[in-house]
Amino acid sequence: MNTQHFKKGDLLKKAVNEDEHSVLRVVSVSENDVMVIDCIKKSMPKWCGKNELEGYEVERENEADIELSPSALKKAYDRYNMISSILPYIGNIQVRTQLIHMTAEQHDISEQTVRKYICDYLAANDVAALAPRSRTERALSKDEEIMKKSLNIGYYSSKKKWSLKTCYIWMLDKFYCNENGKLLEEYPSINQFRYFYRKYNKTSKELISRNGLSYYQRNQRPLVGDGVQEFAGTIGMGMLDSTICDIYLVNASAAVTGRPVLTLCVDAYSGIVCGYSLSWEGAVYSLRNLMVNVISDKVEHCRKFGIEITEQQWPCLGLPLKMVTDQGSEYKGCNFEQIADLGIELINLKSYRAELKGPVEKAFDTIQGYMEPYLKGYGYVEPDFQERGAHDYRKDACLTLTQYETILLHCIIFYNSNRVLEDFRMTEEMIADDLRPIPCEIWKWAEENYGANFIDVDKEQIVLTLLPRTIARFTRKGLSANGLFYHNRLYQEDYLEGRSCEVAYDPDSSNRVWLIENGSYIQFELIQSRFKNKSLEAVAGMKSKQRHLVKAEQENKTQAEIDLARSIRLITDGVKKNENVSIKNIRENRKKEEIKAHKNHVREAGL
Repeated sequence: MNTQHFKKGDLLKKAVNEDEHSVLRVVSVSENDVMVIDCIKKSMPKWCGKNELEGYEVERENEADIELSPSALKKAYDRYNMISSILPYIGNIQVRTQLIHMTAEQHDISEQTVRKYICDYLAANDVAALAPRSRTERALSKDEEIMKKSLNIGYYSSKKKWSLKTCYIWMLDKFYCNENGKLLEEYPSINQFRYFYRKYNKTSKELISRNGLSYYQRNQRPLVGDGVQEFAGTIGMGMLDSTICDIYLVNASAAVTGRPVLTLCVDAYSGIVCGYSLSWEGAVYSLRNLMVNVISDKVEHCRKFGIEITEQQWPCLGLPLKMVTDQGSEYKGCNFEQIADLGIELINLKSYRAELKGPVEKAFDTIQGYMEPYLKGYGYVEPDFQERGAHDYRKDACLTLTQYETILLHCIIFYNSNRVLEDFRMTEEMIADDLRPIPCEIWKWAEENYGANFIDVDKEQIVLTLLPRTIARFTRKGLSANGLFYHNRLYQEDYLEGRSCEVAYDPDSSNRVWLIENGSYIQFELIQSRFKNKSLEAVAGMKSKQRHLVKAEQENKTQAEIDLARSIRLITDGVKKNENVSIKNIRENRKKEEIKAHKNHVREAGL
């Protein structure tokens, strides 16, 4: 056939031998060349000279009557939309390659998958070719159905967690015994049962069904990818997390007070600990402590604990521009999200994605690992502390929070300035500069060469930003917030307008609130002096006690009202009303009664 009559979309067929044919699809036609795709191999289309198509004939295609389900049809068109922007440039290999790379990144799939969609569509010249293929599975036999049911009941169960042998014995007793409990002549062997299990078992299903989805996602899910290093290009991305310390502590009176909460902020790029919080309270309180510590002068901070360091050993003084957290309740609460008001970007990871916050997880393990050998016997908790018969580590407690924090500081300083990062991805420039692979040196090098993504803020800004907030209202009595009234002499007119506003407040003190306007915090002072220097919890307690007293007296008041009414009625009921009352000479009558009722108090007092 004359190759000049080939047109786009033609299906070409040529016999290779008696049993084999070559099938091509014309993708594009130019003046001298034809772009074709191999419909059998489904490799990417290529240009070939028209003389290379000698012997190929145009094959007539029967219209395929393919019925797709709505979901399959939608999937097919979704895939077509992915590749539609690439098809016009299918003949330009360089542009096509770039577009395939961009599409793969945009839709979070591999480039090979994009190429497969292109080849499937071009080979069939039909969008329906992109629909997911339906899988037809062989129906299970009666014995296989019984084995499947037995596995689901006993083996794939978080409560039973039977072994395969136990599950097999249960199956025989339930399905392969007669009414007398005797085993039938024909029944699956243990080897057949194990073969069926190995053939149809999926490891993920086994782990999830026996241990639960939460445990699987935390501890057993595949961890693939490069983790957070994929989006941490330089220093300035802080990773936040909290944990309960592996030690029991005591107070100044040597009474056991439990295990403190440790919260860390670790730089994702260098691995340096930017700041920490060690306290008895968690949630937003520990995060507020952490943020204050991150921006504090570490030299001065360590000096309070009798430790002398240089600024190079702990160089962090600013707030990271990006902060990575998990889905913990303390991070999802509105209080911590308010830190975005300072211009910080919050990145919330999916739950149980430990590999994406590897630097902070490693910091917890490593820092506590430094002190473990030296704190055994001092209240340090061993892994067997929850097992039956294990030693009660609370009885070993003897360190105070201050003593433990001093030890913690030594470990953090070592972690920042002496830990060797064996697996750090050093660039050619770093190697050329003989960069020492320790966190503080990497931090300094990145700061000088890549720049640092930090925000300069002071302690007051952080504390005010992370305070809880509520809606307040201007009233004639003052600014009403949390059931209390506050005043600022610059807002006299606002008290008459009665508008609503947002205020930040300190749960530990009712003395003041801060009106938030245009990013500024304007201080208002408490009007009710009886609530001065009290926490909001104490104020609520006072009000609750007062309401209780009022309620109790209301009941007494009701009874007293009843008694009063009875007393009055006893008097009035004994009075006989005079229908002919004289209303003349009232003044004279009053004067006579005054003289009659007058008392000489001096005479009565004997003076």
